[in-house]
Amino acid sequence: MTVRIATVQAEAVPGAIGRNVAQAARYVGDSATAGANVILFPEAFLTGYDDTVFAGVLPRLDDLGWLSPLQDAVDETRVIAVVNTALQRGAHRTLTDLVIAPGRPPLPAYAKQHLYASERELFTPGAGGYSFRLGDVDLALSVCYDANFPEHAATAATAGATVYLNSGAYFPGGERRRDLHLAARALDNSMYVVYSGLVGAPSGFIGGSAVFDPLGHRVTAVDGREGLAVVDIDSAVVDEVRRDQRMWTDRRADLGLFERSGELDPHGPRPAPL
Repeated sequence: MTVRIATVQAEAVPGAIGRNVAQAARYVGDSATAGANVILFPEAFLTGYDDTVFAGVLPRLDDLGWLSPLQDAVDETRVIAVVNTALQRGAHRTLTDLVIAPGRPPLPAYAKQHLYASERELFTPGAGGYSFRLGDVDLALSVCYDANFPEHAATAATAGATVYLNSGAYFPGGERRRDLHLAARALDNSMYVVYSGLVGAPSGFIGGSAVFDPLGHRVTAVDGREGLAVVDIDSAVVDEVRRDQRMWTDRRADLGLFERSGELDPHGPRPAPL
């Protein structure tokens, strides 16, 4: 089965949850027109990425009225939405990926595990990974900074994922680091990486929404400041790459002990000739 994924590049207005949810619902409709099965949104898209918003009253899942327009769009189009939001979960605040599927309540599937800088003062990191299966394609979730850590994507791939979804919000100047990490995660693990990035307020977020194939090539990207990019995922491509590029097959689970010598003095005596 081929799975078509749409990735969003858009601006979220900080604190304007109703507006952001309505915007997400419109993008779900656009993705359905493009034939997508799954749509991925940027980090904190429903609340906006803003420290003041994060420290204030956050949405909860004990009253789902605020999510109704998005749920309705998903129910109508049958497109599965992966949308990130700051969320109040009991006593904890998390940056959570909600998986919104037709006919089901929103699932708080994954909370960002690697918190960045000021996020650590406000949020609780997630305790584990998550993936879901569509046909023969297994899609793993991650949020922004998670993709900077090779072991995060490798753990997802070891668990069977062939697609690594990453919702992000990169600050100005982060273009090279963003693209290098995303391409490396794809090449390291012979898997697709789909990235969705915020643009605009309040920090001049730089977008960069794109898809990288299992060889680390960027195969599509959003054309313009806001919009969608769409890619067809075929698990057979991953299988083929993993046969030809042996890093995934040949990696060792156990590299043995790591030895470390004492200090070596470069100005020490020269060794006697052999």
